[in-house]
Amino acid sequence: MASFLDAAIEIAREAGQVLLAHRGVGFELKGAFDLVTAADHASEQLIVRRLREQFPSHGIVAEEGGRAELHSELRWYVDPLDGTTNFAHGYPGWSVTLALARRGEVIAGVVYDPLNRELFAAERGAGARLNGAPIQVSKTRFMHDALVATGFPSRKRHQNVNIHFYYQIAMVTHGVRRGGSAALDLAYTACARLEAFWEFGLNPWDMAAGTLLVEEAGGKTSGMQGEPLDLHGRYVLADNGLVHEEMLAVFAEIFQGRYRHEMPPLPASEWEMQRG
Repeated sequence: MASFLDAAIEIAREAGQVLLAHRGVGFELKGAFDLVTAADHASEQLIVRRLREQFPSHGIVAEEGGRAELHSELRWYVDPLDGTTNFAHGYPGWSVTLALARRGEVIAGVVYDPLNRELFAAERGAGARLNGAPIQVSKTRFMHDALVATGFPSRKRHQNVNIHFYYQIAMVTHGVRRGGSAALDLAYTACARLEAFWEFGLNPWDMAAGTLLVEEAGGKTSGMQGEPLDLHGRYVLADNGLVHEEMLAVFAEIFQGRYRHEMPPLPASEWEMQRG
């Protein structure tokens, strides 16, 4: 397995250099709001080429369309640029992420942040590391002491139920961050910068490496109703393990339409002030 992880680290670093070289390029729309840049394509082409050279029998599932040997027992999940919108606007908070799964179980994963030169890596049963040094999840025990993160989709964001979860969780924690790169949010959970991360509608390549990082750093992952994590499922919760049950309890209330904190109305006078 070490050879798999070493290869992933090397490829991620190389892809990171490709992305750095593409900063400032334009973007196009995949949909009404989904951005894709030349950097996405160049990074994916490099990663897929390197994987095919080193592991020709492995399957590859990549965000921008790369597919190969999908019936293989070993399958790579690749996001060549997680946080494309951030990247396209020159905003920090983007990464390269790739993970290897064997019969559906993630066994190795890497998240690389080229801007900060931070490389997070993990392999099943061998722990998680940041730039070679072991990392662990935070020791925070309660949600009211926690800093957490989430994300929202580019498409149909006006229909996304996560706004209800965002508000409720924001009211019972130190705050909710929305960084724009699920892979980095998961990596930050693994190294104790965050206590938890949740999101709806992620793809396997968004979370495969990051969830392994959290697990190998001593944290816990699941679905948002406590079921086992499904990389192809509707949602994900990853945390330090200590706040897991409390997070699930709050989620359960929201799923049932029970809110601890009602959204405050904005007085008419405030509307007038906002309008000038």
